[in-house]
Amino acid sequence: MHRRLIAPGALATASLMLAIPASAAGFSPGAPGIGDPYYPAYGNGGYDVSHYDLRLKYQPATDELEGTATLLARTTQDLSRFDLDFLLDVSEVRVNGAKASFTTSGEHELEITPKSPLAKGTSVTVVVRYSGVPSSKQAYGFTSWHRTPDGGVGANEPEAAWWWFPSNDHPLDKATYDVSVLVPDGSQAISNGTLQSTSSRLGWTRYTWRSDKPQATYLATLAVGKFDITTGTTDGGIPVVNAYSKDLGANYGAARASVERTGEIADWLSRYFGPYPFNALGGYVPNTTTGYALETQTRPFYSPRQFANGSNTSVVVHELAHQWYGDLVSVRGWKDIWVNEGFARYAQWLWSEHEGEGTAQELADYVYASHPADDAFWTVKPGDPGPENQFDIAVYDRGALALQALRNEIGDEAFFAVLKGWPQKYAYGNASVADFQRYAEEVSGQPLAALFDTWLFQPSKPGTPAARDASIAKSAQAADASAQPKSWKKIAATNDVHGHGE
Repeated sequence: MHRRLIAPGALATASLMLAIPASAAGFSPGAPGIGDPYYPAYGNGGYDVSHYDLRLKYQPATDELEGTATLLARTTQDLSRFDLDFLLDVSEVRVNGAKASFTTSGEHELEITPKSPLAKGTSVTVVVRYSGVPSSKQAYGFTSWHRTPDGGVGANEPEAAWWWFPSNDHPLDKATYDVSVLVPDGSQAISNGTLQSTSSRLGWTRYTWRSDKPQATYLATLAVGKFDITTGTTDGGIPVVNAYSKDLGANYGAARASVERTGEIADWLSRYFGPYPFNALGGYVPNTTTGYALETQTRPFYSPRQFANGSNTSVVVHELAHQWYGDLVSVRGWKDIWVNEGFARYAQWLWSEHEGEGTAQELADYVYASHPADDAFWTVKPGDPGPENQFDIAVYDRGALALQALRNEIGDEAFFAVLKGWPQKYAYGNASVADFQRYAEEVSGQPLAALFDTWLFQPSKPGTPAARDASIAKSAQAADASAQPKSWKKIAATNDVHGHGE
């Protein structure tokens, strides 16, 4: 669940895609975008990153960040030059040990020209030394770095990395991470994965974290502040690390009462989605003014606002469901966002069943009945919503409604086989809505093109015949918009995360 301010891809100019003369015969620059039509300038072409090693120093009082990023990559074309996505001030770049020239362009492009051109299939080590004040940087009119009273947080979707490390910023290029952060004694640094070590010297403490499974750049996170940290282990044997800002005030108790159930909820979700796919788990609640939560890999980010009305395990269910649907299997392109958000919302519906507060069928009926045919809700196509509607509520609620329609069409046995098998089929990789349809057809043995078209791709409310065929709003009572399931307010309480909240 995320904020979306604007559609930066719409601002990308055609000039970004123009070919630039090669600096050597047969060699050409990598594209300044990876090819995503929603965000043409996001990510880069010409190489694939396998590992990020980030060695950072952060001063909470001034928001000053110093860093050395080492990227291990392999070229996918003969390269004369390549880009990284980044905003802070760069002092030096080295490619395979030799100094490289660099400049900036566009909103967030760092253009690097190595001393010698790089042949296709070459292993490349890129070292970038940099510094800056992340909160002072904006791109497309917004920032993804959030100042807190005691530090700062990098967390956002579809972009957050630019503010704290140089990257190939698109889910298609996943990598492993080592993040080592030096902070003043008394502050802590939280990131993804497992805490490898801590060490203190001369008033500073270094925290070293490792995320050893492929991870999309927007799922990498960094939070520095003063936290209460709890540890534990799930029934499945996964270590859990949770962190709560010490100054959450009245929201502290509700936040902790919710996030401390992370291990229990992850074990419950594994019944539906298969074994938990990573070796670390947890969540963190910094004292931000943002309104959204985010499925940062192994350690989701939660806004204090999520708990303003009391404990809310439903939002924890949503972000943990993303560990399978979004993190383990990531979108092939940002238009495939339904494969993330529709499923995480549906997990909340399953949790409602588990808690005895309304079945998924009742929630589906309620969503269908609550939006009349002329409601703009139905004009958003969850299967390809467009960048301006990528995080519209329809992607979540209409997206989950589509899953209930699929469940009714193919039956529980096939449906839950699909839910569990899909993350295994595409584990640690990327997939699309079309891939999911093909997989559901393969498992169920049924043609599903018409169902997917009706519920995901038509900009209108499915008519009564289609709804009845999918067993949605199949009775007068179910079609009554006043028949609100008990869990609805808890689920809807997570909806403000779609707002800007800045």
